Amino acid sequence: MDLFFSYLLYFILFISLPIVFLITYRHKSSNPNLPPGTMGWPIIGETLEFASACQGGNPGRFLNDRMNKYSPQVFKTSLLEANMAVICGASGNKFLFSNEDKLVVSWWQRSMKKILCFPSVFNETLTRDNFRPPTFLPEFLKPEALQHYIVTMDSMASEHIELNWSPNREVLVFPLARKYSFALAFRLFMSIADPEYVEMISHHFQILNEGFLSVPIDIPGTTFNRALKASKFIHNELLAIITKRKMELQQKGDSATRDLLSHMLLASDENCNVKSEMEISTQVICLLFATHHTTSSVITFILKYLAEFPDVYSKVLKGFLKWDDIQKMKYTWNVANETMRLTPPVQGTFREAITDFTYAGFTIPKGWKVYPKYFPDPEKFNPSRFVGKGPQPFTFVPFGGGPRMCPGREYARAQVLAFIHNVVTRFKWEKVDPCEKVAYNPSPIPSKGFPIRLQPLQNGFI
Repeated sequence: MDLFFSYLLYFILFISLPIVFLITYRHKSSNPNLPPGTMGWPIIGETLEFASACQGGNPGRFLNDRMNKYSPQVFKTSLLEANMAVICGASGNKFLFSNEDKLVVSWWQRSMKKILCFPSVFNETLTRDNFRPPTFLPEFLKPEALQHYIVTMDSMASEHIELNWSPNREVLVFPLARKYSFALAFRLFMSIADPEYVEMISHHFQILNEGFLSVPIDIPGTTFNRALKASKFIHNELLAIITKRKMELQQKGDSATRDLLSHMLLASDENCNVKSEMEISTQVICLLFATHHTTSSVITFILKYLAEFPDVYSKVLKGFLKWDDIQKMKYTWNVANETMRLTPPVQGTFREAITDFTYAGFTIPKGWKVYPKYFPDPEKFNPSRFVGKGPQPFTFVPFGGGPRMCPGREYARAQVLAFIHNVVTRFKWEKVDPCEKVAYNPSPIPSKGFPIRLQPLQNGFI
């Protein structure tokens, strides 16, 4: 409930602002062509309601209630101290993806940028380019290149299972999935394999993550303040790694380690300019942040649904017994897609309007933030909906779309399938607490870490 109470405190601290602010606030929202909806309270808008829905494990409730009340196409609200238009439906997704860098651009909330950036170089003029993935990243993570990493993914997953799962009758899935995902990222991105060092950095990333959507009150003891300290610590560690790697590249040339970090240090733009060490540190943090929570969240909830649906588990196991080509694991990836549909690891992404534009007959003013959302209401877990052509275009976009489609989608796919393969072919399992709750901050997190009771398999059978 940290986000809820943080904004409640924020509201109490600033409730005595002069009435001129309230008048200005309402005046800015008085355009008759704005989408239907409400801006909620001054400053905090409807953030308390949204945070409450997230902590209750159902952020979709906030959106669906307003779609039903105001419009199934678009409605206005105010979240995270920003005026927003929530654009709904497949047509809304298509509109936004088709107009990236024309009408809208990616947007990061101020507190997010301040946490992710190196503290001494943060300023309000940081552009979206500071947070975009490196231009060569799609090439580095394309399917052909990933073939070289799948062996490492599989062997690390196997080693992780043998060390952390096999000796135990019960395990906590979420922290273990996060441990594996983070260790894999360090190995593949920076060729670092020291488990104690990786665990130490992961601990600080957890603190950073908890402050990602917190209220930006930088005083000792607040979640935001702890996140800033964690960010500074991580940046200093990464800068030391970067400096060491630069020296290695200068001294050893072609014989130096070649991984994502080396590519980032050697890459240049069209003007032959290379990124600074601080810029690279920020981009590495963004990549690690995505790995730290999103992929581990997907893995956790796949195992949750496999525990709830034995018939789906049996089909997944049958496919994995002939594990030889990750591209053939279509049914298991359908299960992963259905998991992301029902329990998205990320609750959408934000855009900012760079000019006034009209959507569904309503004006979206320049500077407003835009949040896409869609999928029909059915709550049944049904991987077969992804068979054949799958859902209609733009109805299911877990990796975004258009020019900003997530470049790590194939990496995530390979990582998830390799891990699930190693779990499913070793165990069957059951949930320890069938009533365990899930909260979102910002990714879905099981309240108890999702404990499961393991039943080892022998040659594919219990």
